[in-house]
Amino acid sequence: MLKRIIQFAFLFIGGALGFVFLPPLYEIINLSSNPWLNNPYVSVTIGAILLFVLSFALSDYCVKLIQWLEEVLFKIPAADLLFGTLGLIVGLMVAYLIGFAIERIQIPIINDIFPILLSIILGYLGFRVGFTKRDELSQMFSKSGPGSKKKIGDPNSDQKSLLKLLDTSVIIDGRIADISSTGFIEGVLIVPQFVLTELQHIADSSDTLKRTRGRRGLDMLKKLQDERATNVVIIDDDFDDVHEVDLKLVRLAKKLGAQIVTNDFNLNKVSELHHVQVLNINDLANAVKPVVIPGEDMQVVVIKDGKEHNQGVAYLDDGTMIVVEGGRVFIGQSITVTVTSVLQTSAGRMIFAKPKDEVA
Repeated sequence: MLKRIIQFAFLFIGGALGFVFLPPLYEIINLSSNPWLNNPYVSVTIGAILLFVLSFALSDYCVKLIQWLEEVLFKIPAADLLFGTLGLIVGLMVAYLIGFAIERIQIPIINDIFPILLSIILGYLGFRVGFTKRDELSQMFSKSGPGSKKKIGDPNSDQKSLLKLLDTSVIIDGRIADISSTGFIEGVLIVPQFVLTELQHIADSSDTLKRTRGRRGLDMLKKLQDERATNVVIIDDDFDDVHEVDLKLVRLAKKLGAQIVTNDFNLNKVSELHHVQVLNINDLANAVKPVVIPGEDMQVVVIKDGKEHNQGVAYLDDGTMIVVEGGRVFIGQSITVTVTSVLQTSAGRMIFAKPKDEVA
């Protein structure tokens, strides 16, 4: 269908070009005296036929060019495209006004060429200025409008801080769905296509464990889309010059001014090096865990040996590991232990304890 439309466009353009350029061409080659060629309809017909024939060779290239432009435009955020177009319009208007003033000088070469060059240069500069200064322009417009004073709780204020990029690990982990359903995560959750592609590769893996984790991630993503009050958006932004998903996430977060939601300790550190804000699910889990104070007693079941001599290991219901000094002899038993110290990091929390009877 697109190819047919392009061929018809060539037909009409050829007719217009024939009407404008063929009569002067007849004069150059001394055919203007021919009454048949002086008929404007003949010139239109000849031009239309010539360009229509040429369209059979060029239409495929035009189709590919249009499809490429569609892909590029679809990847550009709407705000970028809007402000870029406004800048282009302003640039062309300025070029027209300057060209209108220059026409009064009556310099032949300048009058013919300069307005065209001015339109190209100022149009391009206007588009670039509108595209790169979109944030400042949007803030300026929001401040100048009525009732634009920022209010606490205004959903339009600090919009960039409300964009959350999800990485593969936090989707597979699944806790983000439970946190989101409580309303503690504000704004729009963004899942880049390259993260979704990685998730699909994991779900299609021949390894049973990886396949199970990948399918769990896809299920959690569907749960997020179904239960969240705000949007979960899948975007196509990608960086072909970068192969690592973590670095793509960091670059995309910089581009969008978004935060990264993860429980990947290494991605957390890389993001901090690039000055990208990270919301670590493990940090949140540690923050809301019940506080364990040294000297407090608790009931645990020692289930296995520890790394060091005579240690036993137990776990709380939330998965927190408890290292029991001298607990090896109590493996398989439920005992009362006294907390001696607590080690808390972004990777998790570890509790050290001793059997209560051994605490002096």
